[in-house]
Amino acid sequence: MFKQLHFYFILTGSLEEAMESKLVPFPLLLDSTNYGACTIPWRLPSDDPRVLTPTELSWINLLHSCIPSYKKRAETDTSVPDAANKAEIFAQRYAKILEDLKKDPASQGGSFDLLLLCRLREQVLKELGFRDIFKKVKDEENAKAISLFENVVRLNDAIEDEGNRLENLVRGIFAGNIFDLGSPELAEVFPRDGVSFSTTCENLLPRPWIIDDLDTLKLKWSNKSWKKVIIFVDNSGGDIILGILPFARELLRRGSQVVLAANDSPSINDVTYPELIEIISKLKDEEGNLLGVSTSNLFIANSGNDLPIIDLTKVSPELACHASDADLVILEGMGRSIETNLYAQFKCDSIKIAMVKHPEVAEYLGSRLYDCVIKYNEV
Repeated sequence: MFKQLHFYFILTGSLEEAMESKLVPFPLLLDSTNYGACTIPWRLPSDDPRVLTPTELSWINLLHSCIPSYKKRAETDTSVPDAANKAEIFAQRYAKILEDLKKDPASQGGSFDLLLLCRLREQVLKELGFRDIFKKVKDEENAKAISLFENVVRLNDAIEDEGNRLENLVRGIFAGNIFDLGSPELAEVFPRDGVSFSTTCENLLPRPWIIDDLDTLKLKWSNKSWKKVIIFVDNSGGDIILGILPFARELLRRGSQVVLAANDSPSINDVTYPELIEIISKLKDEEGNLLGVSTSNLFIANSGNDLPIIDLTKVSPELACHASDADLVILEGMGRSIETNLYAQFKCDSIKIAMVKHPEVAEYLGSRLYDCVIKYNEV
């Protein structure tokens, strides 16, 4: 089975390479040559390459624990003929790859990391014809969030103190970011109970958070404006609509240009470039405003990414062009700002913001599960 899958990757390699050849390094990286996407070190140079490290094992187990929720979503994908049978094949194939890595960490031809494990999962799904197994739940959550957007924005606008309004917007990003079906625990909660945005805002873990630069950001926010902001967005639903868009609208109101960089193609419940265009069109009024704020300086870019994490040495030329004169980069979501890029350095100011939703990430950070990260670096 594994050999057959490996042969498939060889056959499709030319297509993958052709796509990747069009990607370029993100121009605002301080040093793309020495940049490493993955934050958490899985092994040391002194570790035996034939023996799995405890960290590698814990992450393999995490990816394995996600298989049932993926299988369940795939079974109900009406766009794929014989979806139930193919979902079972997916579960068996991906589990086999992970088991092979447990036995031989070099079974993929060398060292592996989170980027590779996610890439392999997406490849197996695509081989079987699955393109967007989370489409239904994304559409449902987007519709719910759109119905709440005006109320969330009005509540933010009613906060007169600039610092308090910023904190409320940041808390909204954390609350929205909990819509993450890459977390096994949360994947079970959403079908059963859903998650209330307002309740989540109220029940965020108390400050100080594990990485908490909010007070510093408040000071900069009051006496500094950024001419152009790039925001790497994360999930559909409450995350993008109730978290990021009110924050982006506030930046627009302050005179910034804002570029929202979304995935090229589906991965888990991440919002994609075409989906984000549709969401914005539904939220704008006839004059092209977001509740009274012009969107003439709001741009949506295809990031070129197709995973729930991101390697910033591989972004679309379109996004690279947008970034050439940006002076603030925001990476939002656990996959983009903690599991990858937490320590990435940029030529401009940067913010990394996310909620900690994996025990493995919490252990690495020494944090509580569902703790919050807001890391601000000023150049």
